[in-house]
Amino acid sequence: MPIIKYENVDIHIDSKIILEDVTFSLNAGEFAYITGAVGSGKSTLLKSIYGEVDINSGKAILFDEFSLKELRRSKLPSLRKRMGIVFQDFQLLTDRTVHDNLEFVLECTGWNNKNEREKRIQEVLDLVGLPQKGYKMPHELSGGEQQRIVIARAILNHPTLLLADEPTGNLDNETGNNIMQLLHNICKEEKTAVLMITHNEQWLTTFPGREFLCKDKKIIENKKTYPAETENQPQEPTE
Repeated sequence: MPIIKYENVDIHIDSKIILEDVTFSLNAGEFAYITGAVGSGKSTLLKSIYGEVDINSGKAILFDEFSLKELRRSKLPSLRKRMGIVFQDFQLLTDRTVHDNLEFVLECTGWNNKNEREKRIQEVLDLVGLPQKGYKMPHELSGGEQQRIVIARAILNHPTLLLADEPTGNLDNETGNNIMQLLHNICKEEKTAVLMITHNEQWLTTFPGREFLCKDKKIIENKKTYPAETENQPQEPTE
């Protein structure tokens, strides 16, 4: 059963057509990219899934439960709790430690038991490879470490779907590679579907997944064949 199913969806902003006749689906545990030129509607598509941008016409169903076109604002928290968000404008709280950033999210989403919060915080810090960084302030972390914490925050509630908007855009290639490896591990180990915007063609070959191309106000699945995912990391050269 698809966790995202769009059929003939139109999305307008201020009477301007951003995307039209969008039809695509994404299944649980799949890794997929959204590619396309700047201004082609990639971020708008993600924001429509998140409920920040309205669906004007067509059918958009998430988790076989939520109809985005008829979704009431009161239901948005229930929808968003099923997702993790790694958008460029979702920043860490700069006046709180890493631990307190994560605990704040858990408190806001109904984790009332202190011991359970502490256990989950340590689990996600372990998962993103920063088990000893909970006491740090965001400004004390590198860019790559901050992005790992943003991902840790996004997966706190065991999301079915992770949305990511250029999560490696501001990182050097090595750090970006590590973030991509992390996202692929989460997809495989946590069975979380990942839908990610990228301009980096390298990721599509190093970390294969489905590709949806935004072009001419449409979404087209690129059926290009990429190398099989036997190893996510590039092979070391042999002597």
